[in-house]
Amino acid sequence: MSDNPAFVLRKVEDVAYEQRPIPEIKDDEVLVAVKKTGICGSDVHYLVAGRIGQFVVEKPMILGHESAGIVTKIGPKVRNLKVGDRVAMEPGATCRVCDDCKRGRYELCPEIIFAATPPYDGTLARYYPIPADLCYKLPDNLTLEDGAMMEPLSVAVHSVANIGQLRANQSVVVFGAGPVGLLCMAVARALGASRVVAVDIVPSRLEFAKKYAATETYTPPKMEEGETRLAYSERNAKAMMQQLKIEERGPSGVDLVVDASGAEVSIQTGIHIAKHGGTFIQLGMGQAEITIPVTTLLVKEINFKGSFRYGPGDYQLAIALVSQGKIDLKPLVTHRFSFDQAIQAFQTTRAGKSEDGKPVIKAVISGPDVSPDDPL
Repeated sequence: MSDNPAFVLRKVEDVAYEQRPIPEIKDDEVLVAVKKTGICGSDVHYLVAGRIGQFVVEKPMILGHESAGIVTKIGPKVRNLKVGDRVAMEPGATCRVCDDCKRGRYELCPEIIFAATPPYDGTLARYYPIPADLCYKLPDNLTLEDGAMMEPLSVAVHSVANIGQLRANQSVVVFGAGPVGLLCMAVARALGASRVVAVDIVPSRLEFAKKYAATETYTPPKMEEGETRLAYSERNAKAMMQQLKIEERGPSGVDLVVDASGAEVSIQTGIHIAKHGGTFIQLGMGQAEITIPVTTLLVKEINFKGSFRYGPGDYQLAIALVSQGKIDLKPLVTHRFSFDQAIQAFQTTRAGKSEDGKPVIKAVISGPDVSPDDPL
């Protein structure tokens, strides 16, 4: 018997609804009825390009990984959940025995089974099987739509709180005011940052960032004809430091830079504006290879780190920050779609705005037979 409609990427630019078997679960797993799923940039990238780095779509794959739902079945070894529980779903199951898993860096596990990363199916279906310990019960004051947003929020928590080790009263600059960049700003504010600067080239994004979480914004100048990227980034950094009164050292320096754009010039500029001994977190994915001012990185002893997905404690902190009212996720969900509107949802996200011209921050697709107007 099967009543498990799924939204499937068959190949580049080819998606369709398919009926899939209802998944069987292992002893330590639960079966979740997926009710809300956010669209991530990676989902759109697989649709358009069919690959991200070494991850290549070679067979049909169910899309989606930012999800929340209701537990409908539990395995015999599950003790922490019961049927009917509302849960946020962490979509990466790891091996638990490799060196990275054992040292508490499970996001680096080479055997991770991550939803909607080839060759593994994602969550845009009626049901999804998942290890019980990767499901996090939602407090009564949070909706399942909030639960779906815990995935991108956990990405931000991981970069700012875990990898970046932000402390209260420190200053932060975030390059890129898309969904994850905005969430990084929100996490920084929630953790007590004294200054949160948003950097982007799109004025409407900066306007939203200022209302949402940023204390200040900065719009980079345009590149001059014949100017190299490195020369531009150095000029941009000087202009930014002058405009915002940023110093290279001391309390007026930038403690933490987060690049959520992946743009080469943003990364270069970020290295220039970070204070001596400060931290730079690379979160955004852009070109596979770029040029950086490595001597500047060296002499300033900048802690340059990558941040990938999320690890131990990130989902729990994300849920706590929202349930305690320190972060409001609702303004970020700008577009909502029913399950049978998934193609339209992806087209809208890809275009960056809906037909009425409204810019997209985050689009959420409801599960089969769930109204998009009900946050649950």
